[in-house]
Amino acid sequence: MQIDGSGRVHLVQSMPVLRPDEQVLQMMLDGWRNQQLSRNLQFATIEQRLRCVHRFIDHVNEDPWNWTPAIVEEFSADLRTVKHVSHSTLRGYHSALRAFTSYISNPDYGWDRICEKYFGTHPAQVFFDWNTAPHVQEYDGRPSKRPYTREELVALFDHADDEVERIGASGRKGWHAAYRDAVMMKIAYGYGLRFNEVRRLQTVDLARNPHAREFGAFGVCKVRFGKAKRASPPKPRSVLTVWHWTPGIFEDWLANGRGAPDSLDLFTTERGYLVGESTMNRRLTRYCKELGFPDGLDFHSFRRSYATHLLEDGWDPRFVQYQMGHEHAATTGIYQFVSDDFRRSTLRDALDRTVTEAMQRRIEDGTS
Repeated sequence: MQIDGSGRVHLVQSMPVLRPDEQVLQMMLDGWRNQQLSRNLQFATIEQRLRCVHRFIDHVNEDPWNWTPAIVEEFSADLRTVKHVSHSTLRGYHSALRAFTSYISNPDYGWDRICEKYFGTHPAQVFFDWNTAPHVQEYDGRPSKRPYTREELVALFDHADDEVERIGASGRKGWHAAYRDAVMMKIAYGYGLRFNEVRRLQTVDLARNPHAREFGAFGVCKVRFGKAKRASPPKPRSVLTVWHWTPGIFEDWLANGRGAPDSLDLFTTERGYLVGESTMNRRLTRYCKELGFPDGLDFHSFRRSYATHLLEDGWDPRFVQYQMGHEHAATTGIYQFVSDDFRRSTLRDALDRTVTEAMQRRIEDGTS
């Protein structure tokens, strides 16, 4: 058997097949990988999907040409009742496995003929709308996930700064890492950035804003590794500086903290690598526990706080949408307690009318 670049299988009659079940499975996975590469999907996405297939096979202990809807439902039940996965995780499993079975059951790729020859059966699609988790709303995150309050942010940033001073005064290693992580937290909130967007920032991504000269050399933050759409490269955007304290964070870090002045990267480890998300999460989780914060606050909560606080302060929702890099206003609306002009104006009119009517009644009662 041979796999071409588009994922099609070809049977070479002159070559004997030893252990056909293992070989066919591996070639299915290789062919599906080729198909996804042809679709221009990211390597990380492809590898994650392949891991989902391997986990499913290990759980059900059945080869793909023997899968049935009942096996799917048993697997899903185990994920929900035993592993207690989130809605989005379950849907991610279903999406990956459904794509794989669509590939192997498509007659254009030839796996039906291979399986009939060696196993007397053929693969079929077993992931349907009626036994998989649907995506029916814009936001399906856990309700416990929320933005930091302004008081929590002040407490968290003060605690992070205190840790830098404490470690520095003790003479132990870790002062630079604590300082770096504190700066990354503040920048994530200051510009509403995701973790990957922060960790990949470089000095060349900071520029002046001619319309806001008071921010000096830090009026614009160019995000070059924004969240990508499916089968697309990272989506860039420019985030304008809006708070007067953010330039000082950059100035202090560039002058006193950045350990590799010959590198363009802003945030690296002592060995020169980009900071890993798990490293940051461990520190942030510890800080939140030490401060007694409730569950549901994480690194992405800085981004939630940025949008929420701008909207609470009366910034135009469209401006906030552009700053966040959201394609649709409905996505920004997730962070907005009052979501549109119609609702605001309706509420204001009703309140004003109520006050006017009450004042009119008092006047009438006084005259009578």
